Amino acid sequence: MISARNITLAYGKRVLFDEVNINFIKGNCYGVIGANGAGKSTFLKILSGEIEPNKGTVEITPGERMAVLKQNQFEFDECTVLNTVLMGHKKMWDVMHEREAIYAKEDFTEEDGMKAGHLEAEFGEMGGYEAESNAGTLLSSLGVKESMQQSLMKEIPSNFKVRVLLAQALFGNPDILLLDEPTNGLDIETIGWLENFLADYENIVLVVSHDRHFLDTICTHVADVDRAKIKAFTGNYTFWYESSQLMSRQINDKNKKTEDKRAALLDFIARFSANASKSKQATSRKKALEKLTIEDIEPSNRKYPGIIFQPLREVGNQILNVEKLTKSIDGRKLFDNVSFSINKGEKIALLSRDPLAVTNFFEIISGNMQADKGKFEWGTTITKAYLPVENNEFFTEGLSLMDWLRQFVPAHVTDADEPFIRGFLGKMLFSGDDIMKKTNVLSGGEKVRCMISRMMLQNPNLILLDQPTNHLDLESIQSFNEGCQTFPGIVLLTSHDHTFMQTVANRVIELTPKGIIDRLTTFDEYMEDDRIHVLREELYA
Repeated sequence: MISARNITLAYGKRVLFDEVNINFIKGNCYGVIGANGAGKSTFLKILSGEIEPNKGTVEITPGERMAVLKQNQFEFDECTVLNTVLMGHKKMWDVMHEREAIYAKEDFTEEDGMKAGHLEAEFGEMGGYEAESNAGTLLSSLGVKESMQQSLMKEIPSNFKVRVLLAQALFGNPDILLLDEPTNGLDIETIGWLENFLADYENIVLVVSHDRHFLDTICTHVADVDRAKIKAFTGNYTFWYESSQLMSRQINDKNKKTEDKRAALLDFIARFSANASKSKQATSRKKALEKLTIEDIEPSNRKYPGIIFQPLREVGNQILNVEKLTKSIDGRKLFDNVSFSINKGEKIALLSRDPLAVTNFFEIISGNMQADKGKFEWGTTITKAYLPVENNEFFTEGLSLMDWLRQFVPAHVTDADEPFIRGFLGKMLFSGDDIMKKTNVLSGGEKVRCMISRMMLQNPNLILLDQPTNHLDLESIQSFNEGCQTFPGIVLLTSHDHTFMQTVANRVIELTPKGIIDRLTTFDEYMEDDRIHVLREELYA
């Protein structure tokens, strides 16, 4: 077990934590959630000892080992990939080197022999003799091929360094595992492997993530960081979100009788408990939910932005025709011979194993980049709004948010006065004096929220979304997701957020170096289809 006792931390007048008391129990996986800046990552650093709180202590059951996902990609540059993983079990690593140092001595004594014998026994108990094999298997599962495992860390690409550091944290079955955004830099298949690994994990896991599907799959509990406190709730993220929303509605519904409200809450708990039996964490989550009482459910204090796209006109019969588009970069073919048309009512998930493929495709059909070959044509009724993955070019001048958004008012709007502009900023939670904030000091999340305000202002009937959840907190992601679900127009979307792709898309198009795969299906059905899996391997070979 690991416990936080009276943890208090403040930076000047800003209080992150005030007398936080919470226990984390073996067998549970806790999703640590909270608004951007609430202190999620900081709390993990307090638990690991990296940050000292102003007051309070962290208590760990004696003898238990903690592992932390490192964030510094350059820390192990002079180490091999395999050794970097082995270092994740510090005690084993130290014993290994102490043992080797004794055997390397020229004047090997009887006392050295006794010491070496004790170290051998200790090394064996920790699984040292299988360590390299286990580390290699772990790396391979995370997509780090055997040919790369003897390379120095400084010699491998940064996206693989992230995977090595994740393998380091997971190695050796630590008693307490602290993971801050572990899915960053992972593809969909590798995230799926990690979900299965953690769903079967029997020790304590604390994870910070903005991936709702990931949290739903692995978590038995949610640790909510809010108003300088942390409280643990039974269930995964979706249970926490839906139950807190239900409780908020119950509180606001003054006309509904108390017994009706209680019955509705009991029914909600029962339904979620039944659904838990179908999940990967079935046993532990179902048992936890069965013990849950209504008193454990609380309304959320979160503020959710209002993301609503309202088309000025309906799309016509011709939306987008793409013919034989091809694109390569530095001799690497991103996609080839891409041809398809879009029909009314379609919301399309685009994906590729090459992260640059979909981004370049979006840039081409948005008119910002030239294809190597092929052409495309938009219908005359189409009004597009595009959210690019990189937005820095939109924020080079230090304008106020009001002036920044005003420059994107479309021609059909004739009354774009201050209340009109303020309304679009207000939907994205920029209120009061926030609208006078300069764009050159915005955080990544604030820039994305500005870009979404810009999109809503354009009244589009087609939206292009390239990694729309980047930099956003869970509240904004949830609202964005729901806004796309209810949007009556066309959506072209690519995202690492599994839930976003599954709940929005009704068609999947995959761009490969040897053509496309195009299916009228949900994202989950696409990823679980064995025939598509075989075809994908052929097209990427």
